[in-house]
Amino acid sequence: MSNETIVNPAQKSAYDSPWPMSQRFLRVLWEFCWTLFCVWTPKPLNGWRLFWLRVFDARIDGTPFVHQRARIAIPWNLTLHDRACLGDRANAYSLGEIEIGARATVAQEVYLSSGTHDFDRPEMPLVAAKITIGEDAFIGARAFVLPGITIGARSVIGACSVVTKDVPENAIAAGNPCRVIRSRPPSA
Repeated sequence: MSNETIVNPAQKSAYDSPWPMSQRFLRVLWEFCWTLFCVWTPKPLNGWRLFWLRVFDARIDGTPFVHQRARIAIPWNLTLHDRACLGDRANAYSLGEIEIGARATVAQEVYLSSGTHDFDRPEMPLVAAKITIGEDAFIGARAFVLPGITIGARSVIGACSVVTKDVPENAIAAGNPCRVIRSRPPSA
């Protein structure tokens, strides 16, 4: 991953939290608010869920859709563009930035993981790298996207794929590891 960053370079042990106390408090507060105010809401109350995401500094452009059972680890690391969709039980594990482009769909139970660990160091520090999902892309159900990945505009990722490398624009890709199968026809 070329764009990775160690979250806390001063982390001395794998057992130490890489997050300062203020970040840990905000994350607990976020989980409390999402559970109390959003998880129970029906789909038509999307605006209410977007309100709470904005309260916690998610960057929201236009009117994306966030399913009430979507999970978002750190909302201030999330950017959603107009008409982007974060589906039922999708998991935005946003330890680093995650950006979902306009009209892109992240289907049910997709896992976007922008965090991992540096296993070459004995303290195994947390490493984060931005995930970028391009405009009009579609990520199929239960796909797993690793840190630092860019999925190009209009690309389709097949269900249950494990995306370990960038996917170019206008591609259809699937598998474990995910590979480009063919090009997507141009839009009309």
